[in-house]
Amino acid sequence: MLTTTQNDPSAAAPVGIAPSGHRLPAATRLGRVRLQVADLERSLAWYQRVLGMRVLDRQAVEATLGAHGDDEPLVVLRERRGARPVPPRGRLGLYHYALLLPDRPALGAFLLHLATSGERAGASDHLVSEALYLNDPDGLGIEVYADRPRDAWQVQDREISMSTVPLDAQGLAVAARTTVWNGMPAGTRVGHVHLHVGDIAAADAFYHQGLGFDRVVWSYPGALFLSAGGYHHHLGLNTWAAHSPAATEDDARLLDWEIALPDRAAVEATAASLRAAGHAAEAEAGEATASDPWGTAVRLAARPA
Repeated sequence: MLTTTQNDPSAAAPVGIAPSGHRLPAATRLGRVRLQVADLERSLAWYQRVLGMRVLDRQAVEATLGAHGDDEPLVVLRERRGARPVPPRGRLGLYHYALLLPDRPALGAFLLHLATSGERAGASDHLVSEALYLNDPDGLGIEVYADRPRDAWQVQDREISMSTVPLDAQGLAVAARTTVWNGMPAGTRVGHVHLHVGDIAAADAFYHQGLGFDRVVWSYPGALFLSAGGYHHHLGLNTWAAHSPAATEDDARLLDWEIALPDRAAVEATAASLRAAGHAAEAEAGEATASDPWGTAVRLAARPA
């Protein structure tokens, strides 16, 4: 476990280790995730009832979901009838994707909603954030979380201090105060994606040196956390399922996840960096797609904030 180090949070400590070449812009954020599910109707019912998401678009075998009062796509569900659920040991590919709520009262309201819904959830305090964990009907992992203020994050020798300790559920519930859960609130975003990979060094070569994320947490056992702009992480990578097979086209899985870049020039520069590192990535019309060594696809898109 990586424990916190007491620092003066007001000190402008440098954060992270930049790649030696191309570096993602500080304005980088994440866009939607696209998931393959076994039964679209079943998944839609769960995502609306449990997560309180709103259907933005519906096609025969695909639906796009977002928050209430907000038209930004967060999750795309695509049906493959009979897709196999995620086994308890996991698969190489998605560990979880994470929905970042606007504030702590919203997370407290979601906690109270879960308590009345009968849905099982895990809970953790990561020092930089507080988080609740669920699995959808196909076993795909989901984190719903709220960040602590950046000036409360601790940094030691450029590394952001993160841990996994028990969540103060009572304090979080109290924080909800008069906030009532009426569905996923406006301002919710995909905050990060966490992947099972086969090897940390190979993952670092793709995502840090190739794609251009900074390393921000590297002392967590079996894991590496990367980000742009000094965030605690946009991407988590772990080897906790390294001996499991990769998800296949017949499995419930992450089809791709999106990195939203400020302009086309950033997309083209990032695609060029990936190609220079030996990975296929062709940029066209402000978009590009590449796959990591375990077949997980990442999509680059020009999406000004």
